[in-house]
Amino acid sequence: MSLQSLALIENWPVPAAAAAVVRADGTLLGSHGPVGQRFPLASVTKPLAAYAALVAYEEGAIELDEPAGPPGATVRHLLAHTSGLAFDEHRVTAPPGERRLYSNAGFEQLGDHIAKATDIPFAEYLRQAVLEPLGMASTTLAGSPAKDGVSTVDDLVRFAAEVQAPRLLDARTVAEAMTVQYPGTKGVLPGYGHQNPNDWGLGFEIRDGKSPHWTGSSSSPRTFGHFGQSGTFLWIDPDAGTACVALTDRAFGPWAVEAWPPFTDAVLAESRG
Repeated sequence: MSLQSLALIENWPVPAAAAAVVRADGTLLGSHGPVGQRFPLASVTKPLAAYAALVAYEEGAIELDEPAGPPGATVRHLLAHTSGLAFDEHRVTAPPGERRLYSNAGFEQLGDHIAKATDIPFAEYLRQAVLEPLGMASTTLAGSPAKDGVSTVDDLVRFAAEVQAPRLLDARTVAEAMTVQYPGTKGVLPGYGHQNPNDWGLGFEIRDGKSPHWTGSSSSPRTFGHFGQSGTFLWIDPDAGTACVALTDRAFGPWAVEAWPPFTDAVLAESRG
């Protein structure tokens, strides 16, 4: 089975690309390319790390509003990129909750916090809490919880199905993760410039009315997900009941800004049809 729109990845100026679309009930609507090939995820690692953090929360290992990261910040601040930590440095550049400062350092401090709370290295916790239960055998984390995941389209389809119809988490927890945290907060969306507001949930970016954006013009405002600097993305559109994963081996750049939105619009049009 295959959506014809997925073949549009053949036109992308990348050495290799794979993509798939999955429904909320786990039905694979289609796939294209080497779906079993392992690609570096870059920041698409963050939703996986966030999901592990939410498992830790439901297990009672951590609380969302307990102190974590820089002084005055909480687990929630770290997940929502409002801790005030710099992008890639462990230094504070703003008070918690004031600005949406997209931060790899924040996710690294989140990983450290969970490792300390559970007495399990974060990569191992992620494996036990998320990857193993979902059968994501080709996914690994060796390094930063912000950006060092490696996975396949096959594995991320399992994750995208889980987020749409949660088995590992209470559905209310996932609903919270896709709800805007600290509404009205402005900031820079990497690759797309200043956005006001720059809405995020817990580890997932929320589309809302952002323009420009990496999803499609027909993507619902409730669409949430993440893209990565390695030329990767995962979006979930609850209104369409559909999720899409695309992995490539070319760094994000103008080619992606140009190619991804019409691709998403074509996928949505075909999957709705």
